[in-house]
Amino acid sequence: MFISNNNRFICIFDKEEIKNLIKTIKKTFLVYRAGSYNLNKDREIVIIGCGASGGTAAQFAHKTDRKAKITILEQGKYPQYSKCGLPYAISGIIPNFNDLFEFSEEWFKKNNIDLKLETYVEKIDTKKQIIYAKKGNKKIEKNYDYLIICTGASPTLPSIENLDSDGVFVLRTIDDAKAISSYIKKKANAVIVGAGLIGIELAESLYKKDMKVTIVEALSNILPTVFDDDISELIKQNMPDDINLYFNHFAKKIEVKNGKIKKLLIKDRKSGENKKIDADILVISTGVKPEIELAKKIGCKIGETGSIVVNEKAETSVKNVYAAGDCTEYIDFVTKKPVHVGLGSIAVRQGIAAGVNAAGGKHVLPKGVLQTFTSEFFDIEFAGVGSTTNLLDVFSTVSGKLNGSSLPDYYPGGKKITIKCIADEKTGRILGVQAVGDKAAQRVNTFACAILGNMDIDTFRKLETAYAPPIAPTLDVETLVGDIVALKLSRKK
Repeated sequence: MFISNNNRFICIFDKEEIKNLIKTIKKTFLVYRAGSYNLNKDREIVIIGCGASGGTAAQFAHKTDRKAKITILEQGKYPQYSKCGLPYAISGIIPNFNDLFEFSEEWFKKNNIDLKLETYVEKIDTKKQIIYAKKGNKKIEKNYDYLIICTGASPTLPSIENLDSDGVFVLRTIDDAKAISSYIKKKANAVIVGAGLIGIELAESLYKKDMKVTIVEALSNILPTVFDDDISELIKQNMPDDINLYFNHFAKKIEVKNGKIKKLLIKDRKSGENKKIDADILVISTGVKPEIELAKKIGCKIGETGSIVVNEKAETSVKNVYAAGDCTEYIDFVTKKPVHVGLGSIAVRQGIAAGVNAAGGKHVLPKGVLQTFTSEFFDIEFAGVGSTTNLLDVFSTVSGKLNGSSLPDYYPGGKKITIKCIADEKTGRILGVQAVGDKAAQRVNTFACAILGNMDIDTFRKLETAYAPPIAPTLDVETLVGDIVALKLSRKK
């Protein structure tokens, strides 16, 4: 109530009004302390790591809130660059390692993003929302309202004797790639342990540098975690005959002379037989492990894969803390099982979600990852989406495979394309696709749309694809393989 007294106004509250006013003030103060209410205070966003996910998170946070104060704490000495391009810089297809840099220090500075390189994060206090870091001998304390953890992953190293010998490398960073490149000698013996995507891309790079290449793989074929054996065989058949292949073999011991690697002892998993192979350079490419120590110490939930659990907003289990990239796990769209995030494309999408949401926007990821990938090996393109047959054990599956051509049979210049499609026997829903040959990635991308839309094979096989003799056949290979799967399904009813 207001009372006028000699041109002055006196405000009188009763007890209940005073109580409500105090509650409102307390609530406003607490919300401000939590960092979720902007009382003329620009939000502070701190990102740990400047890889694909971290750099992307910073960019999209800046786009979402131009006033936000964004800081990146990067342990390495380089800003964001493409790790996927490293094998091609070694081979020389990418002329210079500097060409791999996607965003320079100047770019971050121009966009008001404070990038601190060679900065090691020692501790995170989530109660005070302070990060304690170190750059050289200088200690840094950085307040945050929202934190995004993008600490990535590091190479896993198998148990091999004398692994610290001169001539033994991993390929994860630009410095790793430079070290390998400087060690290359023509006609020297190069051994790659691991026949995954990075392993075979590097094998091709070293082969193109005129080295004698040997691949040693503990499993039964090339690309064993992303392809079924029958599709892996197609890629293997396209390899040069003078690349030596040892499948179902473990690397056991490095023999050294004058401190340098000379031979590698490998063991046949089935027969137990040991064999020595010449090795002047050895590259270990047996996978990665997520860097989760910082997240673990602040109480972030760690999942079945040993990675940080995040939801569709890239949120962790800790309030105001997000995570993205190779340090995280997410649900597989098809199997609904948690999978470790290892693809750069997924890391970037998670980075977008983390950056937008930390900056006050709204961005939601699909309810799972499709794990769509592609690459090229000795001029043969291959791609895949979904899971391999052995990982689809929760389903009863039916698969079909077709060897086709990119053009009508009567038109010259057609290129081979093989597609394998796996569907759920009960529902006909498409679960996974593997392709090798001409424009494999484009065709797999079409299947990725179908899987995301939970499309069944009978619907997909009726897809109307573009046709013209010099460009595409009347019925494309992707729909024809659908006919095969649909026919098999009909026979089971």
